[in-house]
Order: sequence, then structure tokens, then C-alpha cells
Amino acid sequence: MKICLFNIAILLLFGGFQSPVPKKRPPNIVVIFTDDQGWADAGCYGAEGFSTPHLDRMAREGVRLTHFYTAQPVCSAARAALLTGCYPNRIGIHQALMPGAKIGLNPDETTLADLLRPLGYRSAIFGKWHLGDAPEFMPLRQGFDEFFGIPYSGDMWPKHPQQGPVFNFGPLPLYENEHVVDTLEDQSQLTTRITEHCLDFIRRNRNRPFFLYVPHPQPHVPLFVSEKFRGKSARGLYGDVIMELDWSVGQILDALKKYGLDERTLVVFTSDNGPWLAYGDHAGSAGPLREGKGTVWEGGVREPCILRMPGHLPAGSTLETPLMTIDLLPTIAALTGAPLPARKIDGLNAWPRLRGERTGPLHDWLFFYYNQNELQAVRHHDWKLYFPHTYRSLDKNPPGRGGLPGEYTSFTLTAPELYNLRTDPSERHNVAADFPEIVLKMEARADSMRAALGDKLRGVEGGENRPPGRVNR
Repeated sequence: MKICLFNIAILLLFGGFQSPVPKKRPPNIVVIFTDDQGWADAGCYGAEGFSTPHLDRMAREGVRLTHFYTAQPVCSAARAALLTGCYPNRIGIHQALMPGAKIGLNPDETTLADLLRPLGYRSAIFGKWHLGDAPEFMPLRQGFDEFFGIPYSGDMWPKHPQQGPVFNFGPLPLYENEHVVDTLEDQSQLTTRITEHCLDFIRRNRNRPFFLYVPHPQPHVPLFVSEKFRGKSARGLYGDVIMELDWSVGQILDALKKYGLDERTLVVFTSDNGPWLAYGDHAGSAGPLREGKGTVWEGGVREPCILRMPGHLPAGSTLETPLMTIDLLPTIAALTGAPLPARKIDGLNAWPRLRGERTGPLHDWLFFYYNQNELQAVRHHDWKLYFPHTYRSLDKNPPGRGGLPGEYTSFTLTAPELYNLRTDPSERHNVAADFPEIVLKMEARADSMRAALGDKLRGVEGGENRPPGRVNR
């Protein structure tokens, strides 16, 4: 008897003993992240000229958010925030990284894929990476097991309309894991090929937990659509593209149902930033919201967002609580039982609010940086305060057409402007003079964030919350 007990102790100590009661399998996670899709570019958000039956189905079967924000209204920074739960300024990622950039997302940061790997998850990214194209920054060095897609935006190629006068882009590579398997001359099959990889991944991993990250390159210009959707919408090519993206969502939802994974899979759909308005008929719509991509006005940072997990999230519900992409990582951590990263993050667990178990704000404050390290706006409950800064607008110029951009005009705020987003979602009525105490309160809170993350406009060097080396590299 003593020998048996001793053997069992040794097996337990060195991991050779398998418990007869299997642990509960954690849920699957699917994050679908489109590129430059406007707040009003889905049927359930009021889209016109095209239909999105599968996104509308997600909204009927899940939670539709009306005040969901990207952390920064541009490609690379938005992706860094989603994958790390941090304001991109905290980790040194700004704007959109160019091909051959010397920097990228620091592999020492904990991505969603890193977070879930110790729990036995298989992780894949199919689509656009855009967090550094040097080998040490690519997806398989950031916790992912599989990658198929492009390393940066689809317009960073020799066919850019401003190639020569403005840009000098090389060929656009298509990757399979860490190898270039093609050079893209035509992107019309890319959405379909990404979707096929998603379906195969779900099939292969249906009996284990998985994290599937689908950052579609569309509807970022140049717009491309397969023949099966070309000419299908009254909105033209842009509408066709959105309809194909919606089809892709439907394919993923159908695969989850086919393999009995509906109730054990959280599906998140959102976009990296608002529409690139300079491209006119090739751009999306922010609806009533002001401005678009590249600005921190509501049209640039407020995005469509739908979450679906039947049996766990209330079907057909709408959540008005302001949330941000930084909240996805801690929310997924809470859902899966994964420990939060050791380093400081900025996001918070939104799961109780998504389920309707708690009400009220999740964040007292949300901060909106842009243009390297400029703190340009802050939201506090219904209030949004803009600090003096320069921003771009088409207010005095017509947008482009046919894939060619129009010219922006620069405008400068010379004094703080305050808006009540509850009563004035289009941000047309500056009420700073009417509520000076609100302005002072928000300015004071902004100063504390400047001390932590800096503000180039104010000449503040931030970094008190950054461990040594906590920047891109």
C-alpha cells in the first residue's frame, strides 16, 4: 500500500497522472475585424444600398453595441490595441506602419494568442497583419500558430494611384505562415480565400479550443470583390464588397453550427476605424457621425460592433455603454479563465455588461490619441472634450471617385470644444462655454493621462507606467 501511494505521489508531482474527470473545455473565440468599415455600413446600423443579412442575424442573436470605439482611427495602432488590451501609445505603436518599417509590435507584449496558448488554444490569423513585416514581428512570433494573408494594407503595392509622385511600393506578398507563397496582382479572390482558410481551420480544430482572428483587408481601398458579388448592390462596388464580407461572416456562423460549436463560441465583429472619406464612392459611411478615418471625431473612432454567443449573451439586445477595442482582451480573459498579462493594460472586463448583469459605465474615461502621441480628445460618460489640434476634413473639397482620393483640407481647433454625445451625436453644437466646470474637470483628468503616456502637443514626455523596454522595437 505504501508503494502504491508513493507511486501516485510521484506521478502527481511530475505530471504523469491524468485526472479521470476532464476539465471543462473553454469557449472558442472568433474575432472578425474589417478595415475602414463605417459605423453605418451594416443593415442593423442603418446601411442603405446593400444588405447584410448575416450581420443582422448576429445582431438578432446577440448584442449590438452603439458606442463602441477603436483606440486610434488608423490601421496598425487599432490592431495593436485589439490584440494587447493597451492604448497603442502605451506600447509605442502609432498610425500605420509602412512596408519595411524598422519597428513593430514588441514580441514581449502579451497578445490574445499569447494569452490563450497556455490554455491549449490553437490560434490563427487569416487576413491582414500590419504590426510589422520584419520576421521578428510577424504573427507566428506573436503567439499565433497559423497565418495566411498580407503583412500590411492592400494599397501598399505598385498599383497605388499615387505610386511614383508620393509612394514607391514594392510587390504585395501573400504569406502562408512564414513563407511568401505568391505576389498579388489581383486581390479579387482574397476575401474568398481567407474565408476558405477559416472554414478549414474550424473543421480541423472543432474538437479543441481555438482562437480565430479574421482581420479582412477589405473594404480598405483598393476595393476588390469576387464575381459572385460583383454588381449585386445598389451602392456600387463598395456595397458589393460589404455584401461579400457579410457572406464570409455567414460562412463562419454556418460552420460553427455545422460542428455544434454555436453555444461554445464567442463571435465578435467590428472594424478598425471609420470610413476613408477621401475616396468618395469607394468609401463607407459613418451615418450621422462627424468626419471619418484619421480623425478622433466620432465618425473616425466609433465603429459597428456585434457580439454573439447563443445561450450566454442576450439575443436581440442593444448596449449603449461606451466600450473600446482595449476591452476585448480582458473580456476574453474573463470568459476563458486566462490570467491577465503581467504588464499593465488599459482595457476592462465588459462581460457582465454584455450579459446585462451590470449597468452603468465601464470606463469613467476614454482617451483618444492620434498623430503619433497627441492626446486630442477624451470622453467622460456623455461628454466628449476635444483639445486644440489640427485635423483633416473634406468640408471644403469634393471627395474622390473611382478609386482616386479627393483632397483634404486641414482645420485647427484653437480652443477646447465640448459636446454632449447623448443629445448631439453629430457633434454640431460646441457647449464648452456653457459648461466650464465640465471642461476643467476633463482637462484635469487628461493631464494625468499625459503624465502617463505623454502628449506631443503639450511637450509632455510620458512613460511612468512603462516598464523598461515597453515600446516597439
